[in-house]
Amino acid sequence: MSDPADLLADLRAEGDELDAIVKELSEEQWRRATPAPRWTIAHQIAHLAWTDRAALLAVTDAGGFAVEVEKALASPERFVDDGAEEGAALPPGELLAGWREGRRLLREALLAVPPGGRFPWYGPPMSAPAMATARLMETWAHGQDVADALGVVREPTARLRHVAWIGHRARDYAYLVRGEQPPAEPFRVELVAPDGESWTYGPEDAAQRVSGDALEFCLLVTQRAHRDDTGLRAEGADAEHWLGIAQAFAGPAGAGRAPREGTR
Repeated sequence: MSDPADLLADLRAEGDELDAIVKELSEEQWRRATPAPRWTIAHQIAHLAWTDRAALLAVTDAGGFAVEVEKALASPERFVDDGAEEGAALPPGELLAGWREGRRLLREALLAVPPGGRFPWYGPPMSAPAMATARLMETWAHGQDVADALGVVREPTARLRHVAWIGHRARDYAYLVRGEQPPAEPFRVELVAPDGESWTYGPEDAAQRVSGDALEFCLLVTQRAHRDDTGLRAEGADAEHWLGIAQAFAGPAGAGRAPREGTR
């Protein structure tokens, strides 16, 4: 896990990159559909803003966050979409300003968490580095939805290492959320970073292995690309199965993207 200050600098850079994509959009473009069913670009930014607010509450007011958890439990199928719908209904300028302010406040709150400090979340308690990594991953993933809707090609950066790390760490969750038993043995993941360096996770002698391009791995584990649309390589039946269900984000098992035409 990276130093919290470095992680928060990367989180800020990830948010700023997406901000640069959306800040000049017309109101019509804010209503453009994204690959997520029923979600426009406004929904994507509203969801990020909503989750940042929830994270800020978790860090600064555990009691207030407990109330939000109760709301989520009362409507588990709708509370995420409801939050996105509420934000998406705002004028774009107001939505954008709120997202910016929420990003700033969350970074400041996470930076103030003492070393080893933990706070509640919808799953297990979180540390500041873990929350920063999760927020970066989600910002990048929803930013990909926005970029795809607009036909924007984003240049991959070294910040992807955080997405790759959480994707590898979430291996067992991808099984459990589908009611499957995770393999007992750890996997080896070997990725080629955007600058040509190697990012590796897991024991060198693992029998089950995944290798390939870091960007493709990140797209896969955030379910922004179908397995068939990547060149990722799996050695072992368990590794191959994992690539079909990999999920870096919390919540129910995602449906993922359909394969592109011509790869079915």
